Amino acid sequence: MDLLAVFSHTLQVTLPVFAMVFLGIVFKRIGWIDAHFISMASALVFRATMPTLIFLSIVRADLDVALQPGLIVYFLGFSILSFFLAWGWAIWRCPHEERGVFTQGAFRGNCGIVGLALAANQYGDYGLSLGSILVGGIIIVYNVLAAIILAYYSDGARSGIGAILKHIAKNPLILGVLLAIPFAYFQIDLPAWLLTSGDYFGAMSLPLALVCIGGTLSFTSVKRSSGLALDASLWKVVWLPLLGVLGAFALGYRGRELGILFLFFGSPGAAASFVMAKAVNANAKLAANIIVITTVASLFTLSAGVFILKLVGWI
Repeated sequence: MDLLAVFSHTLQVTLPVFAMVFLGIVFKRIGWIDAHFISMASALVFRATMPTLIFLSIVRADLDVALQPGLIVYFLGFSILSFFLAWGWAIWRCPHEERGVFTQGAFRGNCGIVGLALAANQYGDYGLSLGSILVGGIIIVYNVLAAIILAYYSDGARSGIGAILKHIAKNPLILGVLLAIPFAYFQIDLPAWLLTSGDYFGAMSLPLALVCIGGTLSFTSVKRSSGLALDASLWKVVWLPLLGVLGAFALGYRGRELGILFLFFGSPGAAASFVMAKAVNANAKLAANIIVITTVASLFTLSAGVFILKLVGWI
């Protein structure tokens, strides 16, 4: 196989996504965007444009192809397993008060933005459709498990079962998935003008969200990062993606499906980790450091992973 062609393909997958992140860094530094813009734009993406993008991608999806129960079960099952692996490591290696933040940072990925953007860039409409379905399920898993672990180790958490269910029921991304499935299943046609308007609106999601991620990064945090942040980051972008891909390969997954699984497993830490840690008065600085390190490191780990998997013919 032509190594140059494989390397070129790898850059085509990862560089467009991370270029948007670095644009956010530049825009923040030169003053074109500020904290208020990032806060408002992130809210717009979460509440409106991303649910629209996910809704339309599922509505247009061929569910006979994109809805793969076995793949979905494996993805969610391994994500739950990764939670317990990270938690076990935290019990062994972390101070008691840091275990909740460490565990959340080690297993919770930014699948809804970075993972979905990479899947769409690599596999087009198929990646966007299958990725959107995976996002809908993983949002529930992430929020429930993160709320539980933070509640267990943080005195300030308010994470009863009622609060968790209310949070899940109000999540716009989950609502977008649930609303789209009957439209796709019964093949309900929407007006052409509505689809076009939705395309314009939803198309803002990924670039705007990626720019906002870049705007929130602080490399000063990397310099001050603790060993716990580095340890959690290694779990997030190296060990868990490696285990997840090997497990999927052993079960017979190849090609597009294995590629999407790797991109989702290898996604950097989720920005929501910082928000949830801060809300329960846990170590928000540790959460922020994990997000920064994994975002920067994932540029290299995802690129290397795609290159290796492509080289050996697994994807």
